[in-house]
Amino acid sequence: MNDPLTHFDDAGASRMVDVSAKPITVRIATAEGRVTMRRETLTLIQNRQLAKGDVFEVARLAGIMATKRTSDLIPLCHPLAIDGVKLDFSSSDGTLSIIAEVRTTARTGVEMEALTAVTVAALTIYDMCKSVDRDMSLGPFRLIQKSGGRSGDYRRESAGNEAV
Repeated sequence: MNDPLTHFDDAGASRMVDVSAKPITVRIATAEGRVTMRRETLTLIQNRQLAKGDVFEVARLAGIMATKRTSDLIPLCHPLAIDGVKLDFSSSDGTLSIIAEVRTTARTGVEMEALTAVTVAALTIYDMCKSVDRDMSLGPFRLIQKSGGRSGDYRRESAGNEAV
């Protein structure tokens, strides 16, 4: 495991981790989020029949925009130049899955950016569909994999196999 609680100094004060000595490498992170809803709601989304517009495209744009603003939302995240963001959607039995892949070439990873992307996309879906289904539930949100950096690669062993 990496250094525990690296966002605190020896006196317990919060700090942004100094990454200036780390090499610049390609960093990629993939995260997943889910929105569970009535099947009828999912059908409305898939058929683009909601009055607010194309839920997939609005959620995709919200996720991309949120990725670029992660350091404004999470206090100790480094602001990063994002090289690419991709959000995809899939569905099964009333569950809409959101997958985000975020890429950068930097000294620190993009795990928080990928998690922010799927979370904001899920919130956007809820916002756009709440008038027809207030019982939707959001989550789980989880890191699926990451590559690059000193800690090396990570891949969740149970990606996609857990019950929601």
